[in-house]
Amino acid sequence: MKITDIRTSEFSVPLRTPFKTALRTVSKIHDVLVTVTTNDGRRAFGEAPPSAPITGETIGSIRCAVEDFIRPALLGRDLDDFDNTMQVLHTALLHNTSAKAAVDMALYDLRAQKLGVPLYRLLGGSKSELETDLTISVNRPEQMAADSLTAVQRGFHILKIKVGLEPQLDLQRLTSVRRAVGPDITIRVDANQGWTPAQAVRLIRSMEDAGLGLELIEQPVPAQDIEGMAFVRRNVSTPLLADESVFSPRDALAVLQAGTADFLNLKLMKTGGIYGALQICSLAETFGVPCMVGCMLESSLAVSAAAHLAAGKRIVTRVDLDGPGLCSICPYTGGPQFLENHIVMNETPGLGIQPDWIPPLS
Repeated sequence: MKITDIRTSEFSVPLRTPFKTALRTVSKIHDVLVTVTTNDGRRAFGEAPPSAPITGETIGSIRCAVEDFIRPALLGRDLDDFDNTMQVLHTALLHNTSAKAAVDMALYDLRAQKLGVPLYRLLGGSKSELETDLTISVNRPEQMAADSLTAVQRGFHILKIKVGLEPQLDLQRLTSVRRAVGPDITIRVDANQGWTPAQAVRLIRSMEDAGLGLELIEQPVPAQDIEGMAFVRRNVSTPLLADESVFSPRDALAVLQAGTADFLNLKLMKTGGIYGALQICSLAETFGVPCMVGCMLESSLAVSAAAHLAAGKRIVTRVDLDGPGLCSICPYTGGPQFLENHIVMNETPGLGIQPDWIPPLS
């Protein structure tokens, strides 16, 4: 099975409500769709979201990376020579991790299609169902409390609360959310690098003293401040999750060796796809550190690939795969079922997903 073509296009999906973090506000998904074709007539698809504040990529840079660098390197490659093909993909150019991830997930889809198995079983088949959280955007405390209650009414038992935009309000935000949803809802906190180490220690201790019962704090300090993250971990009781600090296996090894986090957050758009994420999973298994699989502002296409990774690996104990839950429509058919908080994996080959609109071949 040889690669005969790789194409890019664009698509947009409106969000239910604006997505607000300490870094940006977004009202719709506007991502790149990648279509990979093989000589036996198969097609597979990948998705790449632009995220300049996180990955440094834009719509234009993603399309350029795929069309001008990755496509020429992969045309004619035989997917039976899978490991070498993945090496060619991931060395076609530096960085550009979302562009690589979109092609990477399509290639894994094709491999599983050929073998006639759902991708998660090819990756290990650890579990066939997942439970995801839902992200609550950073807003005024009363708005976040109302949004959290709506999420619980939709069936979500785990909430990820965005903070970090105005640190002086973060304790009030979380207190309002906890009062609104009660003691039985799991609350995760994502500061999106919004605090200094000293702020993080002060705020997290205040949250602990208030008895908010938080499951974890995600990336409280800037990604590059490994020492600051370690300082926070030494001085609080709430577990820490490293997100933006971990893009590559090398990053993961540095975080694991320094003991700066209790969990690692794997996102395909940071790792360059499933290939890099599997390497990080192996490192995490060696150190005995559980992983979460998360997503950025992605539709069910990219989130399906992330779900297959999460369902495949035992070291993945939590998921933050709420992209489909944030979207107002779904432009795809097939694949995993996203039933609000409940994700049921498909048993059809590969990702099992098809876009409702596919760019025509000339």
